[in-house]
Amino acid sequence: MPEKNNFMSLPDEILLHIIKFLEIQDVVKLQSVCRKFLSICRDNPHWRKRCLHASTSLEHVSLFRRGSDWIDEEGIPLSRAAPTDSHPLQHHNVIERIGMLASRKRQREYSRIAANWDPTFPGEKTNWYNEYIQRHGPVVTNWFERPQSEGPTADIIDVRGIALYRPLEAENQLFAVSPLDDGSICLWDVKGTKSRKGSILSKSRSGLLWHPEGMPSVKKPVRSIDRGIIECVSVDNHRHAAFFALGNKIDLQAMAIITVTPFERMIMTMSAANTSVPLTVGTFNGLYLHDYRIGQAPHHEKHEVVEPFPLSRVLNDWRPLPPYAPLAQPGPQYIHHMDYPGHPGQLSDDIFVAGRFTSILHYDRRMFPSIKGSLHSGGRLCSLTSLPYPFSSVDSDLRRRLELTEEQVIESKNAAGGRTLIACGEYNTKGSLEIYGLSSEYQDGNQNCVSYNSTTKNRQTASSSKLLSVINHGNRIVFSDGQGYLKWMERDGFTEVRRHKIGKVEKEDDTQRSLFGTMPGSDDIARKILSTRTEVGSSTANDDDILFWTGETLGLVNFTSKSSFFPEDFIENNKCSIEEEAAKQERVYAKRMRLALERQADEVRFVQNLGMPRD
Repeated sequence: MPEKNNFMSLPDEILLHIIKFLEIQDVVKLQSVCRKFLSICRDNPHWRKRCLHASTSLEHVSLFRRGSDWIDEEGIPLSRAAPTDSHPLQHHNVIERIGMLASRKRQREYSRIAANWDPTFPGEKTNWYNEYIQRHGPVVTNWFERPQSEGPTADIIDVRGIALYRPLEAENQLFAVSPLDDGSICLWDVKGTKSRKGSILSKSRSGLLWHPEGMPSVKKPVRSIDRGIIECVSVDNHRHAAFFALGNKIDLQAMAIITVTPFERMIMTMSAANTSVPLTVGTFNGLYLHDYRIGQAPHHEKHEVVEPFPLSRVLNDWRPLPPYAPLAQPGPQYIHHMDYPGHPGQLSDDIFVAGRFTSILHYDRRMFPSIKGSLHSGGRLCSLTSLPYPFSSVDSDLRRRLELTEEQVIESKNAAGGRTLIACGEYNTKGSLEIYGLSSEYQDGNQNCVSYNSTTKNRQTASSSKLLSVINHGNRIVFSDGQGYLKWMERDGFTEVRRHKIGKVEKEDDTQRSLFGTMPGSDDIARKILSTRTEVGSSTANDDDILFWTGETLGLVNFTSKSSFFPEDFIENNKCSIEEEAAKQERVYAKRMRLALERQADEVRFVQNLGMPRD
């Protein structure tokens, strides 16, 4: 009778100790054996250590050094433990004692380095298994289905913006909402809960956004969202409504206009919509607080005057214009509503505005339209995000060099009333990543003062081109640049974690590759990026991807080894076998011609270099 295998009966601590010696690929495979191994292999502290050991910030640090640089608690170097012939027993005791002291010292040093490296703050929940995947796992680009016009030509319609729509908090549903070039609205399924992942879920009729009341000063043929406007759509998930830069409020469930709010000038940007606060709208030269929660008459209701002018009724029905704050310099590009310190998701009264001016403007919703302050940048900023946790440029620099003690790290992370504002843009044609530390003072439970006490600006290693969009992704900062890269940084703003080039919106197939596909500048760029994380999906492994908009189409960056879908995959194939064979032969012929042209170009370059003089 075979002996019973008692391996599964071992305590979880012993099994976890064994697992830590396995390679990453083996640990991933071990998760599928049973639920017990799945639970053990997802141990959070285990993956935190894995992230620490693989971190680029520890490349210059040897955690287990040996030699005279290790000093014991009495100040005796370890090299003093040299062997002597006269006292062999004493030498053995010294070796044992110093070995124990060195082990404890290495453990304390390891804890100190781990505390300096750890990017999390007290009370912040982190799934370190997901962190490891997003830091060191494979990454690929997928492209969403491209909308087409109706008719025999079926032309591709460009996408003019993007926002995320979460209809149900209890389910892991996530849709992308975008205005199209033909005035329609399109919804894509991001998570694949209602349809195929990346496919079009619904599309409104053409010209829905071109309502004559939306932009009274603009003629209908040009009544569309300008291509230079990035933040042109905002979604209220609770009311299932979307706001567009033409002044329209759209019901996303019925795909119909609810109200139209005319603005005197073109809308340049909008804040994220939230039921608890009014929407902040930025026009060419001013800011508005648009409280869409106040009931308004539907756009189709018209009142005709058939009697003498009813002045009393007009005065009773008159509604004042929304609060307006003029800008000294035109061109706002991003409006950010900041959270309360230490409370993610709870919006405060602070509004920050960035744009084609050299400072970040700070407004308080309670004192609007008076400006509360400004943060001088010197660059042209186009995107903002924030963290409800403190930031100090001095402490951040010392932590990046792993020089703080554990007590100092804890003190810096527990600063009361601290928040972090992150901005990106351009400074002297180069990318600029800027981090501002804000501190709030409270009296009688009310926030009465915000001080700007710390600033860090990375204009050297961020990017050689303009930064376009920045968000928080897990415990990291991710931004896109003008070279087509997505770059992940630690929260210090200088330590690069990884980078990925999104590529081109075409299938990586030799038979379909363009002759100019490998030329510099042929790749797409991510003009806006968004995290696909949901509250329901936060406990799901590898469910936080990067959704991006190139200015013409949508894409999704997944942390997997193989791309899942391309725009061509959503096109129904109605061709017969003869047509498919002809198309295949055409692709083969195109491949041969491309190779012939490439070889001819190589020969021309080789012949040209033959007559060059030698140095």
